[in-house]
Amino acid sequence: MKTTISNYLFFVFVVSLTLIGCKDATLPKPKAQLRLSYPNPTYNLYQANCGFEFDVNHIATVQQKQNCSFEIEYPKMKATIYMTYLPVNNDIEKLLSEAQKLTYEHVIKADDIVEQPFINPENNVYGMFYYVGGNAATNTQFYATDSTKHFIRGSAYFYATPNFDSILPAVNYIKNDMRVIMESLQWQ
Repeated sequence: MKTTISNYLFFVFVVSLTLIGCKDATLPKPKAQLRLSYPNPTYNLYQANCGFEFDVNHIATVQQKQNCSFEIEYPKMKATIYMTYLPVNNDIEKLLSEAQKLTYEHVIKADDIVEQPFINPENNVYGMFYYVGGNAATNTQFYATDSTKHFIRGSAYFYATPNFDSILPAVNYIKNDMRVIMESLQWQ
């Protein structure tokens, strides 16, 4: 009988330990990550009185500055695309060199710089699209020209300390908008 009581007590002890020990451990919550999502873009034709036109996202506001330069602002993203227009006066090589120099000034902070040539012979638009990876001040730049009269340079800036991981969704969104601007560009 002693063995049965000892077995019973042992069984109760093991079951008690199991019930007490099987509680879910309290774990701290992981740090939350801000989810940045933006509406699907819809593009409208922007006709500048400067000899060219392009498509622009409906959530952006376009401000024409002097000398046919533009600021395309994204207030919710705290970002602006700066577009500078320069007439070509037999100085296309100089303009191309300066545009490339401006991009490669970011090589100090950049992880990499990806160049993507753009050729649209139908609309006589030729250029280069740059994607600058890493914590550079501007992650996306481009230039476009017809090689004889028009030259446009564009770059996107965010009003925040460059922390590439944090602003990556906004960078990608604006990068796509800049591609649309470049690809839809038409000289008048």
